[in-house]
Amino acid sequence: MSGFDDEEPIVPDGLQIRRLRRDRGWSRRFLVAEIARARFRESGRRETITPNLLEGIEETNEPIPYSTLCLVATGLDRNPVDLILG
Repeated sequence: MSGFDDEEPIVPDGLQIRRLRRDRGWSRRFLVAEIARARFRESGRRETITPNLLEGIEETNEPIPYSTLCLVATGLDRNPVDLILG
């Protein structure tokens, strides 16, 4: 149990997300694909986000549902709480 409402908007740390992605040498499209692969391995479901949403997250800390932050964290193999601006 995370203590977060899955649909409650969360302000992600876009700079941290971008840093983690770039440290791996990944493009935004590659991270989007990695999110889909990781999510499928984890749950058997094919879920991901769009490159445009990822851009908004990285560039403007676009508020997103906690469930979406969890998808990003899965693709980066991180704890979602580590990706919250604060």
